[in-house]
Amino acid sequence: MINNKLLSLIFLKSEANSLKFLQENINRIDLKVVSICLIVALSLTCTRYLGNPWFLISILHDLRLNQLAEIMQSIIDDPVNGQLYMLTYWAAVVIFFYLIVPVGIILFVFKEKLSDYGLSSKGALQDYPLYLGMLVFMIPLVIYFSGSASFLERYPFYEVAQGENLFPKFFIWEIIYFIQFVALEFFFRGFILHGTKQRFGFYAIFVMVIPYCMIHFGKPMAETIAAIIAGTVLGFFSLKSKSIWLGVMIHCSVALTMDLSALFRKGGF
Repeated sequence: MINNKLLSLIFLKSEANSLKFLQENINRIDLKVVSICLIVALSLTCTRYLGNPWFLISILHDLRLNQLAEIMQSIIDDPVNGQLYMLTYWAAVVIFFYLIVPVGIILFVFKEKLSDYGLSSKGALQDYPLYLGMLVFMIPLVIYFSGSASFLERYPFYEVAQGENLFPKFFIWEIIYFIQFVALEFFFRGFILHGTKQRFGFYAIFVMVIPYCMIHFGKPMAETIAAIIAGTVLGFFSLKSKSIWLGVMIHCSVALTMDLSALFRKGGF
């Protein structure tokens, strides 16, 4: 049996080796990749918590900003437009942390071009038959799974009331929803993927897929598993074409199909 003295020696040697490795590589630390990883972690955290208006209301109360909290509460409790206001607030938080913050970092900290992070229109239509093939494959699956209870509990995000016309509020929400997908694609298939590819190369795709999968936790299991596959495929295409735009189109097309399928199942047409 290993005694305590031997264990201590093993531990000290391991610690010495770790310190030596750190000292040898301290000057080779990629500060850009470190910055991106920390910004991604912070953005995901802020989106998760601040995207919930009730969480923000509770924070405002804690800060004794009761009047501001009451104003916000009255907005989301509005019997006519409260749902649209609440969803718009959530989308605005996502757009801020997934798009505005990374764009600011790229332009003013990294001092690089946005076109290097997937926003280039050049090459956007490259491999479009494969994207169309993905739609042909995914849309029938969406229609099939739209009949499940877990799917109908979550979709559409904007719940159309009985007898309510789809225009204008449902259409307003879909436009906001699509802008949110531009932010999402840029964050994962642009900022993370193209920001870390010089360090991780092809494996930057799989670095990106981990948090992308995790933001789907709480959704139906089939959708979360599909996100792993779709995230990997879209990441590959973005890396190859240096553009996120066809990924945006796929995301918007699938999302619209999901909402319309759910509305049809619920008798919203």
